[in-house]
Amino acid sequence: MNMKQIEGGVCAAAGFKAAGVHCGIRKNQTKRDLGLIVSDCKASAAAVYTTNLVKGAPLLVTKEHLADGTAQAILCNSGNANTCNADGPQIANAMCQLAADQLGLAPEDVAIASTGVIGQPLNLEVIQAGMAPLAADLAYHNSLHAATAIMTTDTIPKEAAVEFELDGKVCHLGGIAKGSGMIHPNMATMLVFLTTDAAISSELLQKALSTDVQSTFNMVSVDGDTSTNDMVVILANGMAGNTPITQEGEDFAVFMKALNTVTMQLCKMLAGDGEGATHLLECKVSGAADLATARTVAKSVICSSLVKAAIFGADANWGRILCAIGYSGADVNVQAVDVAFVSKAGCIEVCKAGAGILFSEEKAKQILLEHEIEIQVELNSGSAESTAWGCDLTYDYVKINGDYRT
Repeated sequence: MNMKQIEGGVCAAAGFKAAGVHCGIRKNQTKRDLGLIVSDCKASAAAVYTTNLVKGAPLLVTKEHLADGTAQAILCNSGNANTCNADGPQIANAMCQLAADQLGLAPEDVAIASTGVIGQPLNLEVIQAGMAPLAADLAYHNSLHAATAIMTTDTIPKEAAVEFELDGKVCHLGGIAKGSGMIHPNMATMLVFLTTDAAISSELLQKALSTDVQSTFNMVSVDGDTSTNDMVVILANGMAGNTPITQEGEDFAVFMKALNTVTMQLCKMLAGDGEGATHLLECKVSGAADLATARTVAKSVICSSLVKAAIFGADANWGRILCAIGYSGADVNVQAVDVAFVSKAGCIEVCKAGAGILFSEEKAKQILLEHEIEIQVELNSGSAESTAWGCDLTYDYVKINGDYRT
């Protein structure tokens, strides 16, 4: 299978334009706060949404608009989540109408997303004034404009794309994402927008996305808080010209691999850019009795505040990892667990069969001072494995969230 990573983000696939402008939602005029992705033709569409009972109005509207399995545009603002507002649904629907009028589409063909502060009114007037400049910014190379427009406390824009073949046709799949805090999805994550020129039915597109998030975005945690506005949307416009994928088989497997390659990259970018983070943390669990156990253990280690704080301090406090495994709820033989730390600086075993072993604290510290840290957990109870991603817990996380609203 030829799978090549390429540039282009959401514009890597044929027939997709993107844009991003500052319209006035944010006070900082140097920051884009309104983004748009548009397909040249109507596309198959699928999405997954937050499990939080408190859901942003844009999610409810998008779910209605994607009920027929199609869409042609995605509109997103940053700086205001449009959540817990009495007029939230009306504002979300009005935003779709504004975009539809500007683009010559039906409002039902527009997916809508918002991110930012919860519980503050969203000014529709600035969005209306920004719609014409936003449409004027649309271009086949403007993925970065859209990627920056959806950022909140993110420090870097997040883009990824791949090229692959289906039915002898060259296809592309790309995406952008935002997310830095309030990340513990339990379904999707933050905001992620994916596009592909592969032809695939909306039913199989939904199956592909719903399956993929279980091993990618659901395995990311920055702070244990499940956002009200988490959503992943994917559009497939079929402009690559492959025979449409309408059933599972070899082509569907190739598409799933392409999707997973992009989402995996975005996961690492999201975890590594957690609020105040200085380390990307990856926990690889192997030797589990089953997949559910592997996932539960990996996520528990990643979510542990004590583990995250130890990584920040480059402290090889492996006991915290055993502690997180012990309270995870997974049925694990803790007396069979091995733990090791890995980074560019090397690998060091710190625990064998659930007990401590002699190791060099100096070497361990050098390993943990690297930006990317891998925690290897071997359960020695089977063949299932899973990976979760997170980041360290720093002083800056508290500073950022101590006055996030004010």
